[in-house]
Amino acid sequence: MPKLDEHLVKPEVTRDEVVRGERMVAMPSLPEHGDRHFGLDYVVGAHIRRDYVGSTDLITRFTQGSDFATDTCVRRSGTDPKTGERYLEEVAFEVVHTQSKKDIRTRAEELTTRGVRRFFAVFVKKGQVGEWSAKEGEFVMLAPEAEISDRTFAAPLSVRALLDAAEADNGVARALLAKKNPVFEAAQRALHEQSLKEGIEKGIEKGIEKGIEKGIEKGIEKGIEKGVLDGKASAILAVLAARSIPVTQALRQTISSCTDISKIDAWLTRAATAASAAEVVLDAPQAGARRRRGKAG
Repeated sequence: MPKLDEHLVKPEVTRDEVVRGERMVAMPSLPEHGDRHFGLDYVVGAHIRRDYVGSTDLITRFTQGSDFATDTCVRRSGTDPKTGERYLEEVAFEVVHTQSKKDIRTRAEELTTRGVRRFFAVFVKKGQVGEWSAKEGEFVMLAPEAEISDRTFAAPLSVRALLDAAEADNGVARALLAKKNPVFEAAQRALHEQSLKEGIEKGIEKGIEKGIEKGIEKGIEKGIEKGVLDGKASAILAVLAARSIPVTQALRQTISSCTDISKIDAWLTRAATAASAAEVVLDAPQAGARRRRGKAG
């Protein structure tokens, strides 16, 4: 096999490509091809793992008589120690608009002969995505709801995202979340903190309102005190609910019935970081223990 960058044509100087010894010109694209190619780069680029790199129109010497570029490809970053040159692309994509079926099949055969693991074609006119099967000798069409999983991707790539602009945005967002993008993670933390804050505020507000109602019957001073306690108890439960931490009926009763303001303040602080509801009320007596003590007496 020739070296990957041992070209038959002059990259970035000519539009020529060579496929099985036949010289051809890589023509500029029409909107249907160019738009889909742009979307392809957008989606695939977001999915690539950090130890891989994507390329557009990367020309590669695939065989003795073939020197051409795929629309989009993914390869391992760095230098291959076995060859001393860049790594061969592992996954490649081609947007097919006006190309003949024979041309795209020939390219697929040359790619797999060199060792490209997977080759996908986006058929613009049909609105389909196919993966080349060397065994079948043809492209196997993928269902729109299918996903492409590969070691080069941080998250599965939605087939629909390669065909639809709106779904492309959704696919990119899912990929960035999977890659723990710092901007997305910061947004998630902000939403979580806002949810906690709103839960506390609503809990205190609800508790105070409930306490004021009781205070009318039992006295303003005692009612406000009870309202604050109820509000903080509700805030504890709201924080645990916002963090999706389950609370048993017994613990809910323990929190709601607490009359020690310093204790309930400590519980409210713990609620923001505790791994379970039981960790929040560590200093509360257990119901079972109270019953046993009662029997012993």
